[in-house]
Amino acid sequence: MTDTAPLTRPQLRRLLRNARRALTPAQQRRAAQGLYRQLAQHPLFRRARHIALYLPNDGEIDPRLLLREAQRRGKRTYLPVLHAWPRTRMVFQRFEQGEKLRRNRFRIPEPLIERKRQRPIWALDLILLPLVGFDEVGGRLGMGGGFYDRSLAYQARRKAWKKPLLLGLAHECQKVERLAQASWDVPLQGTVSDRGWYLAPR
Repeated sequence: MTDTAPLTRPQLRRLLRNARRALTPAQQRRAAQGLYRQLAQHPLFRRARHIALYLPNDGEIDPRLLLREAQRRGKRTYLPVLHAWPRTRMVFQRFEQGEKLRRNRFRIPEPLIERKRQRPIWALDLILLPLVGFDEVGGRLGMGGGFYDRSLAYQARRKAWKKPLLLGLAHECQKVERLAQASWDVPLQGTVSDRGWYLAPR
């Protein structure tokens, strides 16, 4: 898809969600393997010690091969956890294979809340974010809840960008020519699809 000018953000979100949901299980598996090949040996992934990922939902590209690879290499891995109150707050909690999960209010699996296992977002090295749509200059269209944008809003107050590094993960079919960004949108350093890298200019 390339011509997004006539579409509103909700319309574009609906169109791109339908596109990723339409992928067959076999296509999803191949995409997950392609994503793994793109990232697993990349220096940005290899150097990171504290990595936040997500568990796939609603047709999102599956990063669980990367999650297991990170754990195999002794990296600390984290998943997003939604707070019951305030309902707009999201934190990142350490996750290990075999941990019990529960479904949050969006039916997405997440670890049981345990404060001592949570890590401040600014202390993470790399966040691999889900998204609905992306462009080649760091634009990201999310699900509309604003959880990542609120969690990362502190970056706008920094004079120099530091960490965490923000990389979106997506199917190639989620790429658009250009996304109009709202004032609260936090730009990505890039997006990685099953077919390639799209690093934003600095």
